[in-house]
Amino acid sequence: MPKRIFDIVFSFVALLLFIFPLLLLFIFCSLDTNSNGIFIQERVGQFGNFFKMFKLKTIRCDDSISLYGSFLRKFKIDELPQFWNVFKGDMSIVGPRPDISGYYDLLVGNERDILKLKPGITSVASLKYVNEEAILQQQINPKKYNDEVIFRDKVKMNLDYYHNNSLTIDLMIVFKTIKKIIFVNL
Repeated sequence: MPKRIFDIVFSFVALLLFIFPLLLLFIFCSLDTNSNGIFIQERVGQFGNFFKMFKLKTIRCDDSISLYGSFLRKFKIDELPQFWNVFKGDMSIVGPRPDISGYYDLLVGNERDILKLKPGITSVASLKYVNEEAILQQQINPKKYNDEVIFRDKVKMNLDYYHNNSLTIDLMIVFKTIKKIIFVNL
């Protein structure tokens, strides 16, 4: 219960702080991508249930990253609408990043314990793989590398989080995330 209270308070404050910038960013992303400025995608959530995750749209209709999309992604600004997912209860501030079907929903055995957690905006795995897109671009077979190396590593880290999570650990992950977004990208 304390985790849910933390999620509600944190997301509510974030939404209050970012409501006007989010509205401006929505308009900006709509113009930049020449489409609806919000990207909505079905993701695997807690207990394997699907939910609609929100992001600011950074990709044009031709699947290319928009003019300012790289900047929004680099500083994780495109993920700000996910505070709404947290407030609604689909996500948590800290937890395994929500993935598309074909990954977490296919886990077997004790690895399925990850599905007992709500997916999060940040996690130890997302901190380690903050530059995941760049890592994958360097691979000969990005999908194979993702499936066999990165995803397997994320499963291990998320299982460790499942067995050891606490509000203190969540706060440390949040602070490390803020630090990494600000200082690594500058």
